[in-house]
Amino acid sequence: MAQHFDSKYSTGINGLDYILRGILAGDNIVFQIESIEEYRHFASSFCEHAHTAGHELYYIRFADHEPLIPDEYPAHVFQLDPSKGFEVFIEDVHQIIARNGRGGYYVFDCLSELVDHWYSDQMLGNFFMLTCPYLFDVESIAYFGLYRNRHSFHATMPIFNTTQIFIEAYSYDNQNYVQPLKVQHRYSPTMYMLHVWKDQEFPIVENSATISQVLNSVPRSQISAPNYELGVWNQNLITAEEILKGHLGVNSETEKELLEVLIKMALSRDSRMAALLKKYLRLSDILNIGKRIVGTGLIGGKAVGMLLARAILEKTDPQWKNTLEPHDSFYIGSDVFYTFLVENGIWWERQRQKDKEEFLEGSVRARHRVLLGTFPQYIENQLSDLLDYFGQSPFIVRSSSLLEDNYGNAFAGKYESIFCVNQGPRVKRYEDLKTAIKTIYASAMSEKALKYRAQRGLLDQDEQMALLIQRVSGSYYKTMLMPHAAGVGFSLNPYVWNEHIDPAAGVLRLVFGLGTRAVDRRDDDYTRVISLSAPEKRPEVSIGEVRQYSQKKVDVLDFEANQLSTFDFYELLDEVKNLPLDMLATRDRTITSAAAKNSNLAWMLTFDNLLTNTDFVPTMRKLLQTLHKAYDYPVDIEFTCNIFGRDSYKINLLQCRPLQIKMEEALLPSPPENLSPEQTILKTHGAVIGPSRAMEIHHFVYIIPAAYSKLNMRDRYSIARLLGQLLHQPKFALEKKIMLIGPGRWGTSSPELGVPVSFSEIDTASVICEMVEMHENLIPDVSLGTHLFSDLVEMDILYMALFPTQKENYINHTFFNDAPNQLEKYLPDAEKWSHVLKVIDPESTPPILYSNTLKQDALCYLL
Repeated sequence: MAQHFDSKYSTGINGLDYILRGILAGDNIVFQIESIEEYRHFASSFCEHAHTAGHELYYIRFADHEPLIPDEYPAHVFQLDPSKGFEVFIEDVHQIIARNGRGGYYVFDCLSELVDHWYSDQMLGNFFMLTCPYLFDVESIAYFGLYRNRHSFHATMPIFNTTQIFIEAYSYDNQNYVQPLKVQHRYSPTMYMLHVWKDQEFPIVENSATISQVLNSVPRSQISAPNYELGVWNQNLITAEEILKGHLGVNSETEKELLEVLIKMALSRDSRMAALLKKYLRLSDILNIGKRIVGTGLIGGKAVGMLLARAILEKTDPQWKNTLEPHDSFYIGSDVFYTFLVENGIWWERQRQKDKEEFLEGSVRARHRVLLGTFPQYIENQLSDLLDYFGQSPFIVRSSSLLEDNYGNAFAGKYESIFCVNQGPRVKRYEDLKTAIKTIYASAMSEKALKYRAQRGLLDQDEQMALLIQRVSGSYYKTMLMPHAAGVGFSLNPYVWNEHIDPAAGVLRLVFGLGTRAVDRRDDDYTRVISLSAPEKRPEVSIGEVRQYSQKKVDVLDFEANQLSTFDFYELLDEVKNLPLDMLATRDRTITSAAAKNSNLAWMLTFDNLLTNTDFVPTMRKLLQTLHKAYDYPVDIEFTCNIFGRDSYKINLLQCRPLQIKMEEALLPSPPENLSPEQTILKTHGAVIGPSRAMEIHHFVYIIPAAYSKLNMRDRYSIARLLGQLLHQPKFALEKKIMLIGPGRWGTSSPELGVPVSFSEIDTASVICEMVEMHENLIPDVSLGTHLFSDLVEMDILYMALFPTQKENYINHTFFNDAPNQLEKYLPDAEKWSHVLKVIDPESTPPILYSNTLKQDALCYLL
């Protein structure tokens, strides 16, 4: 659809008029540019329109650059000399405007060249504050150019605040782009997005990869900071910049020393992580971080992990520069968090949370005060600049605390991450940004975060909250944005469901749309789990199971609702066109209905073509193994994949951290050698699924095989319902580690093969053990390869199968037979089932369960 906006006035480019919702009498339009050629493109179209529409055209000429107005367009040219001084120059300009009267089109040479004569950004700002309102009053339209990264806020802030329209102009890969930062008294849902110039149109740039490439192509100065004081932070960054420019004659040893200082200043003080950073980051990398940081301080674990992973890949193989989607993230330094607490009177509330006995006391009050807090003005200014950089593009504000994503502590899911869809008037978008920051600050004092720190002995450690702000990766479709695929990846595969799977090759969990559905389980939906050694091996065994356990819902950023929204996949297909659907989904050929065959219902989200007809799988395997090798430790990542054709895609690496072994408290040692049979409760080999872990067991729920096998089918369903009641009793399940042990399949729909519970009835369990043993010589298959697998993966439940008659398998029948049954303690009315269902609460020290997925071993024992 052609872009057009009817108006008496025009920029001379229909598409630009459409973006700006028309030009109004009195508009002053400032283009922030990298080169005079960028400005000339826009000025030429403006002049052409003035000529054809019969408007008087005035050219204020004062700079040394080539003329902006082509000879073919008649204009009144006024040659002025700024070297005569500010007062003479501004008087000359104002006399010209007064003589010309009302109306008319004005083009000014690039304003930046005035500073060459006046040596003052403040005077440039003063000139604009005096001239712009005069032009507005006489209802003239005026064009101004301003070089990017040439001026301090003494010039840019007065110009931005005074003008009616402020536009960032970019040139990249032989294309011209614009991103308006200010358009007074006009608004549209896409006005402040990046647009590309195509003939007379300016459509929005529809994918995050191109947006990041264009904006990253422009060198950045430091995000506006208080320049009135050069503390140690700015001094170190200035020194780094001078070294890189070759202005300081320093040797490599001095440069290395400065690199180490900057790493400690901005990235990490953890010795293990710092060693990796020194190996893979350059001085220029840290300088770029300094130009994108709000405030000062460390940028936190999540930000460091993302930057380090990208540096490792790009230094290891140049291929990654083409494969990875560029990022243009910003960081809010950890010092801002402490300053916020101090200035809002919350510091002492925070200090009380170090008390191991009363660390939750007052946490609700502290969180409330955080949400009502305010930021210092210089931080407000920097946040305002950050918002203008993103325009109306959605971004996510993510926690990046000092301990987060380092070796040993993942803090996964303990702190908030907030999507800012970034729609509506600027004042609302700015308030949404500040609210997101304060919400994450408050989450640092949440009950689950404080309990996590208490369990790991971290209450007294320095846990400042830095923030990572990332552009949301994806493509625009009508009123929504989403990536084509997103997910998480582990360099070691803890879900070995088939003998042909190599755990060392890694595993992915993939979804269509935002990766929220891969990171956090939200409902009864499913993800695609992909072994990177055997991507064709699915846990499901039939086309019916593939359909049943494929993803049905999609998370997107919804511009109309200004929030993250969930859509039914099939309904989404009715709304969104031009998806690379053949790369993401497969048609179900078993459908017999003619109507269904030709409808959206025939599609199943399988990602089969992406996995088998592109190099996506070997690429992701190489990515994970490269990071694993550099870290010398397993890693897990978050990523998106945006598809640009049948064989073209970009990976956006959003996060990388050491893969944490799940455990209850501190790192537990490997099991002791030479355990006696009495100390051994059970052990198994050959079917262990889930991340390796060591943890205490607080309750055993044991279904006695011989007794269960004698029940009729109705009674077996009764046992299943009883289990659901038991496992959701707060005094039984709350923060307890529960191990279920029973004959046959858990979750089967056939009671003759096992226990017919629904997954929601047993989802509070930590461990599920299936005994391949039932009375009357019935030995059912264990549930590997069924839909229960997907549920186990989603909820991080450890699965194991016990083969009592096979070597390296053992169950201590004496322990289970002799232990008192505590069933009636939790369910007083369940006496009639106590001969079938047994609850065992260890009397003294809880047993330890140790599992090693790579070795396919599990052992539960008493110390």
